[in-house]
Amino acid sequence: MVSPASPVPEFGRLAPYTVVRELDTDPGGADRDLVLHTLPLPLPCNNYPMVFAPEQLPDAARVERPSHAFHQVPIPDLRAEDGPKVVEPVTLGRWMEASGTLEVAVTPDGRSGTFDFDFSRLVPNSVYTVMSLRARDLDPAGPTRPGPLGVPNVFVTDADGSGRYHATMPDPFPDPELPGANRIINVVVLWMSYQRSYGGAIGEFGLGGDIHAHLKLRGPSFQDLRTTP
Repeated sequence: MVSPASPVPEFGRLAPYTVVRELDTDPGGADRDLVLHTLPLPLPCNNYPMVFAPEQLPDAARVERPSHAFHQVPIPDLRAEDGPKVVEPVTLGRWMEASGTLEVAVTPDGRSGTFDFDFSRLVPNSVYTVMSLRARDLDPAGPTRPGPLGVPNVFVTDADGSGRYHATMPDPFPDPELPGANRIINVVVLWMSYQRSYGGAIGEFGLGGDIHAHLKLRGPSFQDLRTTP
């Protein structure tokens, strides 16, 4: 748990941050009953110079909102009689139980990549999306905007928190030596606290604000895969 008063370096550089306390991330650990919340807006300790939805919300950094418990996020235009499905607190222990599998392949013509996911123990009855992380998305010299892994990039979990997702992506693994190559190197499964998707954007505010990374691969992947345009 990090203090919002931590010093923030320019994007691409590092600085010490202030740890309030370490969390026990074991699903059955001491912090298992901790209720999860969104971050307030604008995002604290944020130095990422990216507008995630430039056509939908170009002034996202100016929006001010308080933090909300996940089950109490004020979904736009929601009325009680419309039947919200996420009504119980989402705890750290429950969150840490999530798991998934991913199978990635290149199509026979070598032009596309396929991504097949199978999930269990996610937040039940919820909207999730899947984003791609590309090699240049975190490039300090000129970051690219993280994008959806397919559009629409949405799946909805069932009452047990299970779900599946498939995407076929055009030329996701170009030769990294080619000019302008921007390979997919990771994928991130996002719980959508406002229970909606954003078309060609992954969200409006970024991680912790309206999108919440629930599962991802542990590091850059797919190094041995190649596709052609």
